[in-house]
Amino acid sequence: MSNSRLSADMFSLFRNLNAARTVISPVCSGTTASFSLRTRQTLALSSEKQSLCTNPDRKYSGSRYNVPPSAEFVARVSGIPTMAKLPYQETADGLDAAFIGVPIDTGTSNRPGARFGPRQIRVESALLRAYNSGTRAAPYESVMVADIGDVNVNVYDLKDTCRRIREAYRKILATGCIPLTMGGDHTIAYPILQAVAEKHGPVGLVHVDAHADTSDVVLGEKIGHGTPFRRCVEEGLLDCKRVVQIGLRGSGYSPDSYEWSRAQGFRVVQVEECWFKSLAPLMAEVRAQMGSGPVYLSFDIDALDPGFAPGTGTPEIAGLTPIQGVEIIRGCRGLNLVGCDLVEVSPPYDTTGNTALTGANLLFEMLCVLPKIKYY
Repeated sequence: MSNSRLSADMFSLFRNLNAARTVISPVCSGTTASFSLRTRQTLALSSEKQSLCTNPDRKYSGSRYNVPPSAEFVARVSGIPTMAKLPYQETADGLDAAFIGVPIDTGTSNRPGARFGPRQIRVESALLRAYNSGTRAAPYESVMVADIGDVNVNVYDLKDTCRRIREAYRKILATGCIPLTMGGDHTIAYPILQAVAEKHGPVGLVHVDAHADTSDVVLGEKIGHGTPFRRCVEEGLLDCKRVVQIGLRGSGYSPDSYEWSRAQGFRVVQVEECWFKSLAPLMAEVRAQMGSGPVYLSFDIDALDPGFAPGTGTPEIAGLTPIQGVEIIRGCRGLNLVGCDLVEVSPPYDTTGNTALTGANLLFEMLCVLPKIKYY
């Protein structure tokens, strides 16, 4: 290939990478000549793969979905980081699912740093590819998904941040979009579930965590990362018979730290019940418990043992393995998931980046079990 041809192809490639970050105005109804994000900001799929070997311009193709650029053709280290190198758009309009960051750690009780979680998860997500090799899920052939940026939080006022989160998620959910959230500390689950319950009514909850997060008051405050699910119960946001908490462990303030959860009707699965075994049988029971009603999945990265995920605020030893974390999420396939989050990644304590990388992969697994996902 001549140098002039190579230069022209590279110019075309980066021009279209920049176009991927551009927000396209909504399509005008009844105008067949108009182009929306659904038809313009897309990438080629398998039927066009051969042509991609000679043409690096992958952005405007016949696919009706957003597809991340393959590292076979676009270097992972290039471009502005978005989740999975997906296109960015400012709103959830026209999307079936959206990745959104909530960068706060003002609700943490121990190590800070989770405010940087969404940013680092996006960076590490450049390693993700388009298909799930384990389950053969093809999310980018199934749903329209993009990265819609971060909630504009107030790092000086946690209660105001909760208000901002609630209002942002009301707008997202009003479009019919399923939010896939990157935290941020676990406080964010409370205002998110306020918005989710406004739309869907009380929801089931699959809560994966080292901690129950059902404290009432901590240091005189009722809102923090240790209290969200008690607030949710008090406000009737959860269908308590359809709540399961998996991976709970650690020292406690009383002989039975999970008595309150059980009294509400939650199923509590302490980590000792998970040691040395597959969690696939457990998840079959969880699917039966959840039934056909709406379900929210909330995954605190500290559910995993800190040997695997050290970059978190409140680590507890003897936790779940990443394999078990994947089993739990894959076990949610078939549920009526209406939202998911991955919280408490703290990059300052994540010296290798592996905690954020694990979080990015778990978020991809969440995308792969949403309703309407195609499997080969």
